[in-house]
Amino acid sequence: MGSAQADVIVLGLGTGGEDLVLRLLDEGLDVVGIEPNLVGGECPFWACIPSKMMIRASNLLQEARRVNGMAGHAEVTPDWEVVASRVRDEATGNWNDSYGVARFEGKGGRLIRGYGKLTGPKTVSVGQQSFTATRGIVIATGSHPFVPPIPGLADVDYWTTHDAIQAVTLPDSLIVLGGGAVGCELSQVFSRFGVDVTIAEGSDRLLALEEPEASEVVTQAFAAEGISVRRGARVERVDSKGGSIVATLAGGTQLTAQAILVATGRAVDLDGLGLASAGIRTSTRFIEVDEYLRAADRIWAMGDVTGKGMFTHMALYEGAIVAGAILGEEVRPADYTSLPRVTFTDPEVGAVGMSEAAARASGLDIAVSVKQVPLSSRGWIHGPGTPGIIKLIVDRGSDRLIGATSVGPQGGEVLSMLSLAVQAKVPFSTLRHLIYAYPTFHGGVGEAIGAYGRGTMKVIDPEFEPLILD
Repeated sequence: MGSAQADVIVLGLGTGGEDLVLRLLDEGLDVVGIEPNLVGGECPFWACIPSKMMIRASNLLQEARRVNGMAGHAEVTPDWEVVASRVRDEATGNWNDSYGVARFEGKGGRLIRGYGKLTGPKTVSVGQQSFTATRGIVIATGSHPFVPPIPGLADVDYWTTHDAIQAVTLPDSLIVLGGGAVGCELSQVFSRFGVDVTIAEGSDRLLALEEPEASEVVTQAFAAEGISVRRGARVERVDSKGGSIVATLAGGTQLTAQAILVATGRAVDLDGLGLASAGIRTSTRFIEVDEYLRAADRIWAMGDVTGKGMFTHMALYEGAIVAGAILGEEVRPADYTSLPRVTFTDPEVGAVGMSEAAARASGLDIAVSVKQVPLSSRGWIHGPGTPGIIKLIVDRGSDRLIGATSVGPQGGEVLSMLSLAVQAKVPFSTLRHLIYAYPTFHGGVGEAIGAYGRGTMKVIDPEFEPLILD
Protein backbone atom coordinates (compact mmCIF):
# COMPACT_ATOMS: atom_id res chain seq x y z
CA MET A 1 0.00 0.00 0.00
CA GLY A 2 1.36 3.41 -1.04
CA SER A 3 1.52 6.12 1.61
CA ALA A 4 1.60 9.92 1.37
CA GLN A 5 1.05 13.00 3.50
CA ALA A 6 -1.11 16.10 3.11
CA ASP A 7 -2.05 19.04 5.28
CA VAL A 8 -5.76 18.28 4.95
CA ILE A 9 -7.71 15.32 3.63
CA VAL A 10 -11.28 15.98 2.52
CA LEU A 11 -13.67 13.08 1.98
CA GLY A 12 -16.27 14.28 -0.50
CA LEU A 13 -16.04 17.06 -3.09
CA GLY A 14 -19.67 18.04 -3.42
CA THR A 15 -20.49 21.74 -3.50
CA GLY A 16 -19.55 22.28 0.15
CA GLY A 17 -16.42 20.14 0.05
CA GLU A 18 -15.29 21.70 -3.22
CA ASP A 19 -15.73 25.23 -1.87
CA LEU A 20 -13.78 24.25 1.25
CA VAL A 21 -10.81 22.76 -0.58
CA LEU A 22 -10.52 25.70 -2.98
CA ARG A 23 -10.31 28.08 -0.04
CA LEU A 24 -7.67 25.94 1.68
CA LEU A 25 -5.67 25.73 -1.53
CA ASP A 26 -5.82 29.51 -1.95
CA GLU A 27 -4.21 29.76 1.49
CA GLY A 28 -1.34 27.54 0.40
CA LEU A 29 -2.32 24.29 2.09
CA ASP A 30 -1.61 20.89 0.57
CA VAL A 31 -5.00 19.20 0.11
CA VAL A 32 -6.04 15.71 -0.93
CA GLY A 33 -9.65 15.50 -2.10
CA ILE A 34 -11.31 12.08 -2.25
CA GLU A 35 -14.43 11.75 -4.40
CA PRO A 36 -15.98 8.61 -5.94
CA ASN A 37 -18.43 10.52 -8.15
CA LEU A 38 -18.53 13.94 -9.80
CA VAL A 39 -16.59 16.87 -8.37
CA GLY A 40 -19.24 19.42 -7.49
CA GLY A 41 -21.73 16.83 -6.31
CA GLU A 42 -25.50 16.94 -6.43
CA CYS A 43 -26.13 20.67 -6.68
CA PRO A 44 -24.70 21.47 -10.14
CA PHE A 45 -25.46 18.12 -11.73
CA TRP A 46 -28.70 16.69 -10.33
CA ALA A 47 -30.24 19.09 -7.84
CA CYS A 48 -30.24 22.86 -7.27
CA ILE A 49 -29.05 24.17 -10.62
CA PRO A 50 -30.64 21.81 -13.20
CA SER A 51 -33.91 21.48 -11.29
CA LYS A 52 -34.28 25.26 -11.08
CA MET A 53 -33.56 25.50 -14.79
CA MET A 54 -36.44 23.09 -15.35
CA ILE A 55 -38.63 25.06 -12.96
CA ARG A 56 -37.77 28.31 -14.74
CA ALA A 57 -38.87 26.76 -18.03
CA SER A 58 -42.14 25.46 -16.60
CA ASN A 59 -42.87 28.81 -14.95
CA LEU A 60 -42.39 30.57 -18.29
CA LEU A 61 -44.99 28.25 -19.81
CA GLN A 62 -47.44 29.00 -17.03
CA GLU A 63 -46.86 32.74 -17.21
CA ALA A 64 -47.58 32.63 -20.94
CA ARG A 65 -50.83 30.80 -20.24
CA ARG A 66 -51.78 33.55 -17.79
CA VAL A 67 -51.70 36.11 -20.58
CA ASN A 68 -55.26 35.08 -21.45
CA GLY A 69 -57.69 37.29 -19.59
CA MET A 70 -55.02 39.75 -18.47
CA ALA A 71 -53.05 40.96 -21.47
CA GLY A 72 -54.42 39.37 -24.62
CA HIS A 73 -54.18 35.85 -25.98
CA ALA A 74 -51.27 33.40 -26.14
CA GLU A 75 -50.83 29.90 -27.52
CA VAL A 76 -48.20 27.82 -25.76
CA THR A 77 -46.47 24.74 -27.15
CA PRO A 78 -44.22 22.97 -24.62
CA ASP A 79 -41.01 21.41 -25.95
CA TRP A 80 -39.13 19.32 -23.42
CA GLU A 81 -36.14 18.79 -25.69
CA VAL A 82 -35.23 22.47 -25.36
CA VAL A 83 -35.12 22.09 -21.59
CA ALA A 84 -33.28 18.76 -21.63
CA SER A 85 -30.65 20.18 -23.99
CA ARG A 86 -30.08 23.22 -21.76
CA VAL A 87 -29.71 20.99 -18.70
CA ARG A 88 -27.18 18.79 -20.49
CA ASP A 89 -25.19 21.84 -21.53
CA GLU A 90 -25.14 23.14 -17.94
CA ALA A 91 -23.82 19.77 -16.81
CA THR A 92 -20.87 20.39 -19.16
CA GLY A 93 -22.10 17.84 -21.65
CA ASN A 94 -23.69 14.68 -20.27
CA TRP A 95 -22.53 15.10 -16.69
CA ASN A 96 -18.84 15.70 -17.03
CA ASP A 97 -16.87 17.20 -14.13
CA SER A 98 -13.72 18.03 -16.09
CA TYR A 99 -14.08 21.75 -15.33
CA GLY A 100 -14.27 21.17 -11.57
CA VAL A 101 -11.37 18.73 -11.68
CA ALA A 102 -9.21 21.14 -13.67
CA ARG A 103 -9.96 23.98 -11.26
CA PHE A 104 -9.11 21.85 -8.22
CA GLU A 105 -5.93 20.36 -9.67
CA GLY A 106 -4.94 23.70 -11.21
CA LYS A 107 -4.68 25.14 -7.71
CA GLY A 108 -2.46 22.26 -6.61
CA GLY A 109 -5.05 19.89 -5.17
CA ARG A 110 -4.64 16.13 -5.47
CA LEU A 111 -7.81 14.35 -6.57
CA ILE A 112 -8.24 10.70 -5.66
CA ARG A 113 -11.17 8.87 -7.23
CA GLY A 114 -12.71 6.36 -4.87
CA TYR A 115 -14.29 5.88 -1.46
CA GLY A 116 -12.22 7.09 1.46
CA LYS A 117 -12.14 5.27 4.79
CA LEU A 118 -10.68 6.46 8.06
CA THR A 119 -8.11 4.03 9.41
CA GLY A 120 -7.13 6.12 12.43
CA PRO A 121 -7.42 9.63 13.86
CA LYS A 122 -5.07 11.01 11.19
CA THR A 123 -5.14 8.46 8.37
CA VAL A 124 -7.39 7.66 5.44
CA SER A 125 -7.21 4.85 2.90
CA VAL A 126 -8.56 4.76 -0.64
CA GLY A 127 -8.16 1.37 -2.21
CA GLN A 128 -4.45 0.55 -1.95
CA GLN A 129 -3.44 4.13 -1.14
CA SER A 130 -2.99 5.59 2.33
CA PHE A 131 -2.82 9.24 3.35
CA THR A 132 -1.86 10.94 6.61
CA ALA A 133 -3.25 14.36 7.48
CA THR A 134 -0.94 16.71 9.37
CA ARG A 135 -3.59 19.37 10.06
CA GLY A 136 -6.92 17.61 9.83
CA ILE A 137 -9.55 15.49 8.10
CA VAL A 138 -12.92 16.73 6.87
CA ILE A 139 -15.87 14.42 6.22
CA ALA A 140 -18.22 15.89 3.60
CA THR A 141 -19.57 12.77 1.92
CA GLY A 142 -23.09 14.11 1.42
CA SER A 143 -26.18 12.00 0.88
CA HIS A 144 -27.94 10.02 -1.83
CA PRO A 145 -31.55 9.53 -2.96
CA PHE A 146 -33.42 7.30 -0.53
CA VAL A 147 -35.33 4.41 -2.07
CA PRO A 148 -37.82 2.90 0.41
CA PRO A 149 -38.05 -0.90 0.72
CA ILE A 150 -41.47 -1.15 -0.89
CA PRO A 151 -42.19 -4.69 -2.12
CA GLY A 152 -41.77 -4.90 -5.88
CA LEU A 153 -40.17 -1.47 -6.31
CA ALA A 154 -36.70 -2.88 -6.93
CA ASP A 155 -38.14 -5.02 -9.74
CA VAL A 156 -39.47 -2.13 -11.84
CA ASP A 157 -37.62 0.50 -13.83
CA TYR A 158 -38.18 3.39 -11.41
CA TRP A 159 -36.77 6.90 -11.61
CA THR A 160 -34.75 8.57 -8.89
CA THR A 161 -34.25 12.32 -8.98
CA HIS A 162 -31.08 11.69 -11.01
CA ASP A 163 -33.10 9.99 -13.75
CA ALA A 164 -35.70 12.77 -13.68
CA ILE A 165 -33.06 15.46 -14.17
CA GLN A 166 -31.41 13.52 -16.99
CA ALA A 167 -34.67 12.68 -18.79
CA VAL A 168 -34.47 13.33 -22.54
CA THR A 169 -38.12 12.42 -23.14
CA LEU A 170 -41.05 12.46 -20.74
CA PRO A 171 -43.64 9.76 -20.07
CA ASP A 172 -47.32 10.35 -20.74
CA SER A 173 -48.12 9.70 -17.09
CA LEU A 174 -46.15 9.60 -13.87
CA ILE A 175 -46.62 8.48 -10.27
CA VAL A 176 -44.51 10.49 -7.84
CA LEU A 177 -43.76 8.82 -4.52
CA GLY A 178 -43.32 11.61 -2.00
CA GLY A 179 -44.87 15.04 -1.62
CA GLY A 180 -41.89 16.79 -0.08
CA ALA A 181 -40.04 19.70 -1.66
CA VAL A 182 -38.39 17.76 -4.49
CA GLY A 183 -41.45 15.66 -5.26
CA CYS A 184 -43.64 18.76 -5.47
CA GLU A 185 -41.17 20.74 -7.57
CA LEU A 186 -40.67 18.00 -10.17
CA SER A 187 -44.36 17.09 -10.22
CA GLN A 188 -45.29 20.63 -11.21
CA VAL A 189 -42.54 20.82 -13.83
CA PHE A 190 -43.58 17.62 -15.56
CA SER A 191 -47.29 18.43 -15.33
CA ARG A 192 -46.73 21.74 -17.07
CA PHE A 193 -44.99 19.88 -19.88
CA GLY A 194 -48.02 17.68 -20.46
CA VAL A 195 -47.43 14.71 -18.15
CA ASP A 196 -50.42 13.35 -16.22
CA VAL A 197 -49.00 13.44 -12.67
CA THR A 198 -50.26 11.76 -9.50
CA ILE A 199 -48.50 12.37 -6.19
CA ALA A 200 -48.71 9.67 -3.51
CA GLU A 201 -47.80 11.19 -0.13
CA GLY A 202 -47.85 9.06 3.00
CA SER A 203 -48.53 11.90 5.44
CA ASP A 204 -51.77 13.85 5.64
CA ARG A 205 -50.48 16.80 3.61
CA LEU A 206 -47.92 17.94 1.06
CA LEU A 207 -44.77 19.64 2.35
CA ALA A 208 -45.29 18.18 5.78
CA LEU A 209 -42.35 20.15 7.22
CA GLU A 210 -44.02 23.45 6.41
CA GLU A 211 -46.90 25.30 8.05
CA PRO A 212 -50.33 23.71 7.37
CA GLU A 213 -51.47 26.92 5.64
CA ALA A 214 -48.54 26.69 3.23
CA SER A 215 -49.31 23.07 2.46
CA GLU A 216 -52.92 23.93 1.71
CA VAL A 217 -51.98 26.77 -0.65
CA VAL A 218 -49.73 24.46 -2.67
CA THR A 219 -52.31 21.66 -2.69
CA GLN A 220 -54.96 24.00 -4.05
CA ALA A 221 -52.56 25.36 -6.67
CA PHE A 222 -51.78 21.81 -7.79
CA ALA A 223 -55.47 20.93 -8.01
CA ALA A 224 -56.06 24.00 -10.20
CA GLU A 225 -53.33 22.77 -12.57
CA GLY A 226 -54.69 19.23 -12.74
CA ILE A 227 -52.08 17.52 -10.57
CA SER A 228 -53.68 14.69 -8.61
CA VAL A 229 -52.64 14.57 -4.96
CA ARG A 230 -53.24 11.49 -2.81
CA ARG A 231 -52.58 12.36 0.82
CA GLY A 232 -52.29 9.70 3.49
CA ALA A 233 -51.49 7.32 0.66
CA ARG A 234 -49.12 4.62 1.87
CA VAL A 235 -47.81 2.53 -1.03
CA GLU A 236 -47.73 -1.15 -0.11
CA ARG A 237 -46.56 -2.64 -3.39
CA VAL A 238 -45.30 -1.68 -6.84
CA ASP A 239 -45.68 -3.88 -9.93
CA SER A 240 -45.11 -3.71 -13.65
CA LYS A 241 -48.12 -4.76 -15.73
CA GLY A 242 -48.46 -4.54 -19.49
CA GLY A 243 -45.82 -1.85 -19.82
CA SER A 244 -47.29 0.25 -17.03
CA ILE A 245 -46.33 0.78 -13.39
CA VAL A 246 -49.00 -0.05 -10.80
CA ALA A 247 -48.70 1.25 -7.24
CA THR A 248 -51.07 -0.41 -4.78
CA LEU A 249 -52.03 1.72 -1.80
CA ALA A 250 -53.08 0.58 1.66
CA GLY A 251 -56.74 -0.31 1.30
CA GLY A 252 -56.34 -1.70 -2.21
CA THR A 253 -56.57 1.42 -4.39
CA GLN A 254 -54.27 1.17 -7.39
CA LEU A 255 -52.50 3.97 -9.23
CA THR A 256 -51.34 3.27 -12.78
CA ALA A 257 -48.88 5.27 -14.87
CA GLN A 258 -46.23 4.86 -17.52
CA ALA A 259 -43.43 5.69 -15.07
CA ILE A 260 -42.77 6.17 -11.37
CA LEU A 261 -40.48 8.68 -9.66
CA VAL A 262 -39.15 7.97 -6.18
CA ALA A 263 -38.82 11.30 -4.36
CA THR A 264 -38.92 10.10 -0.77
CA GLY A 265 -35.99 12.10 0.54
CA ARG A 266 -32.30 11.48 0.94
CA ALA A 267 -30.19 9.20 3.11
CA VAL A 268 -26.73 9.42 4.65
CA ASP A 269 -24.54 6.32 4.49
CA LEU A 270 -21.97 6.23 7.28
CA ASP A 271 -21.11 2.57 6.79
CA GLY A 272 -17.66 2.08 5.37
CA LEU A 273 -16.28 5.42 6.56
CA GLY A 274 -14.32 3.76 9.37
CA LEU A 275 -15.56 6.26 11.93
CA ALA A 276 -14.92 3.99 14.90
CA SER A 277 -11.20 3.87 14.09
CA ALA A 278 -11.05 7.61 14.75
CA GLY A 279 -13.12 7.50 17.92
CA ILE A 280 -16.31 8.81 16.29
CA ARG A 281 -19.64 7.37 17.43
CA THR A 282 -21.32 5.11 14.90
CA SER A 283 -24.63 4.44 16.65
CA THR A 284 -26.32 7.57 15.30
CA ARG A 285 -27.93 8.34 11.96
CA PHE A 286 -25.68 11.34 11.44
CA ILE A 287 -22.19 12.31 12.57
CA GLU A 288 -22.39 14.17 15.85
CA VAL A 289 -20.43 17.43 15.87
CA ASP A 290 -19.92 20.30 18.28
CA GLU A 291 -20.75 23.94 17.55
CA TYR A 292 -17.56 24.24 15.50
CA LEU A 293 -18.36 21.13 13.44
CA ARG A 294 -15.74 18.99 15.19
CA ALA A 295 -16.49 15.27 15.27
CA ALA A 296 -13.20 14.45 17.02
CA ASP A 297 -9.82 16.07 17.57
CA ARG A 298 -8.75 17.53 14.20
CA ILE A 299 -11.63 15.80 12.43
CA TRP A 300 -14.56 17.87 11.18
CA ALA A 301 -17.83 16.90 9.48
CA MET A 302 -20.00 19.20 7.39
CA GLY A 303 -22.99 19.20 5.09
CA ASP A 304 -25.60 16.46 4.89
CA VAL A 305 -23.72 14.09 7.18
CA THR A 306 -24.26 16.40 10.18
CA GLY A 307 -28.05 16.18 9.87
CA LYS A 308 -28.54 19.91 10.40
CA GLY A 309 -30.21 20.44 7.05
CA MET A 310 -29.68 18.95 3.60
CA PHE A 311 -29.23 22.21 1.72
CA THR A 312 -26.39 23.56 -0.39
CA HIS A 313 -26.42 26.77 1.63
CA MET A 314 -26.02 24.69 4.79
CA ALA A 315 -22.94 22.92 3.43
CA LEU A 316 -21.40 26.23 2.36
CA TYR A 317 -22.14 27.80 5.73
CA GLU A 318 -20.64 24.92 7.67
CA GLY A 319 -17.70 24.71 5.28
CA ALA A 320 -16.76 28.31 6.05
CA ILE A 321 -16.65 27.49 9.76
CA VAL A 322 -14.50 24.41 9.15
CA ALA A 323 -12.13 26.30 6.84
CA GLY A 324 -11.68 29.03 9.43
CA ALA A 325 -10.95 26.49 12.14
CA ILE A 326 -8.34 24.69 10.02
CA LEU A 327 -6.70 27.99 9.08
CA GLY A 328 -6.53 29.07 12.72
CA GLU A 329 -8.91 31.98 12.26
CA GLU A 330 -11.32 33.21 14.90
CA VAL A 331 -14.67 31.73 13.93
CA ARG A 332 -18.16 32.02 15.30
CA PRO A 333 -19.94 28.85 16.39
CA ALA A 334 -22.63 27.47 14.11
CA ASP A 335 -26.02 29.12 14.67
CA TYR A 336 -29.02 27.55 12.98
CA THR A 337 -31.62 29.98 14.38
CA SER A 338 -32.35 31.49 10.99
CA LEU A 339 -31.78 28.48 8.76
CA PRO A 340 -33.92 29.27 5.69
CA ARG A 341 -35.45 26.87 3.20
CA VAL A 342 -37.31 27.43 -0.04
CA THR A 343 -39.47 25.06 -2.06
CA PHE A 344 -39.43 26.34 -5.63
CA THR A 345 -42.97 25.44 -6.56
CA ASP A 346 -45.32 28.01 -8.05
CA PRO A 347 -46.18 29.56 -5.63
CA GLU A 348 -42.79 29.49 -3.90
CA VAL A 349 -42.67 28.46 -0.25
CA GLY A 350 -40.05 30.08 1.96
CA ALA A 351 -39.71 29.42 5.69
CA VAL A 352 -37.36 30.37 8.50
CA GLY A 353 -37.20 29.92 12.26
CA MET A 354 -39.76 28.19 14.45
CA SER A 355 -43.12 26.93 13.23
CA GLU A 356 -46.28 27.79 15.12
CA ALA A 357 -46.54 24.22 16.40
CA ALA A 358 -42.92 24.18 17.62
CA ALA A 359 -43.29 27.56 19.30
CA ARG A 360 -46.44 26.48 21.13
CA ALA A 361 -44.85 23.16 22.12
CA SER A 362 -41.95 25.08 23.67
CA GLY A 363 -44.35 26.95 25.91
CA LEU A 364 -43.76 30.40 24.43
CA ASP A 365 -46.45 33.06 24.58
CA ILE A 366 -46.85 33.80 20.89
CA ALA A 367 -48.92 35.91 18.55
CA VAL A 368 -49.63 34.65 15.03
CA SER A 369 -50.63 36.55 11.91
CA VAL A 370 -51.61 35.02 8.58
CA LYS A 371 -52.02 37.40 5.66
CA GLN A 372 -53.51 36.16 2.38
CA VAL A 373 -51.25 37.30 -0.47
CA PRO A 374 -54.09 37.65 -3.02
CA LEU A 375 -55.71 40.08 -0.58
CA SER A 376 -52.55 42.13 -0.18
CA SER A 377 -52.13 45.14 -2.43
CA ARG A 378 -49.42 43.63 -4.67
CA GLY A 379 -51.12 40.25 -4.74
CA TRP A 380 -54.35 41.87 -5.93
CA ILE A 381 -52.45 43.78 -8.61
CA HIS A 382 -50.59 40.65 -9.71
CA GLY A 383 -53.77 39.05 -10.92
CA PRO A 384 -56.79 36.95 -10.02
CA GLY A 385 -56.01 33.71 -8.27
CA THR A 386 -52.49 34.66 -7.15
CA PRO A 387 -52.13 32.19 -4.28
CA GLY A 388 -50.04 32.69 -1.18
CA ILE A 389 -49.80 33.60 2.48
CA ILE A 390 -47.46 35.42 4.82
CA LYS A 391 -47.40 33.86 8.27
CA LEU A 392 -45.56 35.47 11.16
CA ILE A 393 -44.80 33.99 14.60
CA VAL A 394 -43.95 36.55 17.28
CA ASP A 395 -42.71 35.84 20.79
CA ARG A 396 -44.57 38.27 23.03
CA GLY A 397 -42.05 37.90 25.83
CA SER A 398 -39.04 39.01 23.80
CA ASP A 399 -40.99 41.19 21.35
CA ARG A 400 -39.38 39.63 18.31
CA LEU A 401 -40.09 37.55 15.25
CA ILE A 402 -39.10 33.92 15.83
CA GLY A 403 -40.58 32.28 12.74
CA ALA A 404 -42.03 33.17 9.36
CA THR A 405 -43.40 31.62 6.20
CA SER A 406 -43.71 33.41 2.87
CA VAL A 407 -45.75 31.68 0.16
CA GLY A 408 -46.48 33.29 -3.19
CA PRO A 409 -44.76 34.83 -6.20
CA GLN A 410 -41.12 35.41 -5.20
CA GLY A 411 -41.83 33.82 -1.83
CA GLY A 412 -38.18 32.86 -1.44
CA GLU A 413 -37.07 36.45 -2.07
CA VAL A 414 -39.55 37.90 0.42
CA LEU A 415 -38.07 35.47 2.93
CA SER A 416 -34.74 37.33 2.92
CA MET A 417 -35.97 40.19 5.11
CA LEU A 418 -37.71 37.75 7.44
CA SER A 419 -34.55 35.66 7.80
CA LEU A 420 -32.58 38.76 8.72
CA ALA A 421 -35.20 39.78 11.27
CA VAL A 422 -35.10 36.36 12.92
CA GLN A 423 -31.30 36.14 12.95
CA ALA A 424 -30.69 39.71 14.13
CA LYS A 425 -33.46 39.49 16.75
CA VAL A 426 -35.04 42.66 15.38
CA PRO A 427 -37.70 43.93 17.81
CA PHE A 428 -41.20 43.50 16.49
CA SER A 429 -41.84 47.14 17.22
CA THR A 430 -39.01 48.01 14.83
CA LEU A 431 -40.59 45.93 12.07
CA ARG A 432 -43.88 47.73 12.64
CA HIS A 433 -42.23 51.11 12.13
CA LEU A 434 -40.18 50.09 9.09
CA ILE A 435 -41.13 51.86 5.84
CA TYR A 436 -42.14 49.18 3.30
CA ALA A 437 -41.98 50.06 -0.40
CA TYR A 438 -45.48 50.11 -1.88
CA PRO A 439 -46.82 48.12 -3.62
CA THR A 440 -44.45 45.18 -3.26
CA PHE A 441 -44.74 41.54 -2.27
CA HIS A 442 -42.48 42.18 0.72
CA GLY A 443 -44.84 45.00 1.60
CA GLY A 444 -47.30 42.26 2.45
CA VAL A 445 -45.19 41.69 5.56
CA GLY A 446 -45.92 45.26 6.59
CA GLU A 447 -49.61 44.70 5.96
CA ALA A 448 -49.51 41.53 8.05
CA ILE A 449 -48.12 43.37 11.07
CA GLY A 450 -50.11 46.56 10.68
CA ALA A 451 -47.16 48.77 9.80
CA TYR A 452 -49.28 51.09 7.65
CA GLY A 453 -52.28 51.46 9.92
CA ARG A 454 -55.74 51.49 8.37
CA GLY A 455 -56.11 54.95 6.91
CA THR A 456 -53.14 55.24 4.55
CA MET A 457 -54.08 52.93 1.69
CA LYS A 458 -56.91 51.05 0.11
CA VAL A 459 -57.63 47.93 2.17
CA ILE A 460 -58.22 45.12 -0.31
CA ASP A 461 -58.86 42.49 2.35
CA PRO A 462 -62.18 43.05 4.12
CA GLU A 463 -61.04 40.60 6.80
CA PHE A 464 -57.71 42.36 7.28
CA GLU A 465 -56.71 42.22 10.93
CA PRO A 466 -53.07 43.30 11.29
CA LEU A 467 -50.96 41.81 14.04
CA ILE A 468 -50.47 44.57 16.60
CA LEU A 469 -48.79 43.89 19.92
CA ASP A 470 -49.44 46.45 22.65
